[in-house]
Amino acid sequence: MRSLTKGGFILDTIDKVRKFRAERNWQHVNMEKDLALSINLEASELLGLFQWQSSQDAVVANKKAMTEELADVIIYAYMLADNLSVDVDDIVSQKLSKNTKRYPAKELREHPENYSHLRQQSRNTQLKK
Repeated sequence: MRSLTKGGFILDTIDKVRKFRAERNWQHVNMEKDLALSINLEASELLGLFQWQSSQDAVVANKKAMTEELADVIIYAYMLADNLSVDVDDIVSQKLSKNTKRYPAKELREHPENYSHLRQQSRNTQLKK
């Protein structure tokens, strides 16, 4: 498996997405709002593959289509990150750090029922800001 660090998989993939977009001259049509909408639409297509089935049955029946829809979501997300000039590694690390504080592993391992309480507590704290 390739590294997920700078100079590894993520930057290689973003470079491929940039090249694909540049070869088609799509930079001017890939505006931030449209990319966000496209992420949502592609995620909805992925979600639709699960409709009316158990997760296990859906994966067995639709894994190839799921991987294609997931790739679409990731491609649009990388394009949006590129447009916003943000480093994917950095924003993912920051979000994981924030979630580590919001959802302490030890507490959730010992009391998984506290997830809803912690989630609501976190939302209430954000609303007060």
